Amino acid sequence: MAEDNSYESMLCVKPEVHVYRIPPRASNRGYRAADWKLDEPAWSGRMKITAKDKMAYIKLEDKNTGELFAQAPVEQYPGCVVESVTDSSRYFVIRIEDGNGRHAFIGLGFADRGDSFDFNVALQDHFKWVKQEGELAKQEASESTAPKLDLRFKEGQTIKISIGNIKKKDAGGAKARPMGGGLLPPPPGAKVGGVILPTVGEQTVSAVQANTDPASLFDFGSPGPATPPSSDMWGDFTSAGSNSSKDAVKSGWVQFS
Repeated sequence: MAEDNSYESMLCVKPEVHVYRIPPRASNRGYRAADWKLDEPAWSGRMKITAKDKMAYIKLEDKNTGELFAQAPVEQYPGCVVESVTDSSRYFVIRIEDGNGRHAFIGLGFADRGDSFDFNVALQDHFKWVKQEGELAKQEASESTAPKLDLRFKEGQTIKISIGNIKKKDAGGAKARPMGGGLLPPPPGAKVGGVILPTVGEQTVSAVQANTDPASLFDFGSPGPATPPSSDMWGDFTSAGSNSSKDAVKSGWVQFS
């Protein structure tokens, strides 16, 4: 017999649950937790929900030793293995098996409403995943049997692609980029409005000629009248300056004091 090496995952663990003996179902209306002896549970311990491939297993174990008390294999949910009672959300009826073909129905109860909610969601999520895996397997099988579409080009086959709404750029239609900020004056010597602007040298000479008196050019180096001696303490320096001016005139050089 081949050994089963499939991985077993943990879906939910609750540290405390209660097991009850339940009376036979009186009608098809469902089970009622009020008919059980809720204050006298037959067993209390830990519950685990594990998954192995597509199957889920509800395991009831001793909270101290971990010894297995009962186990309920679940093939689908909701189904006949796990049923909710009609008068409470904290109690369920599960079908346990001993591995020899015998089975029995027991009541399973949670002390907290949140624990029963987690129990319910764990089973729903697992079988939702099982359903999705089955649909993907069917889709892959149908795709593998369907003939594949051959989109390759045949020998000598060509295609024509028409691309519209593309405007060609005019090489000679480029506009000059406007200059930002202030405009610089034209360079010297340029013609503006039919008139040639003077150069920098010509503007300087014109300004000097306009501001210079012809008589001052001839009187620049001429000696002035003699200054009589003075009792001022700066008289020596003044006379020295006047003598240097005379010497400069004689030698043809101008010296500034």
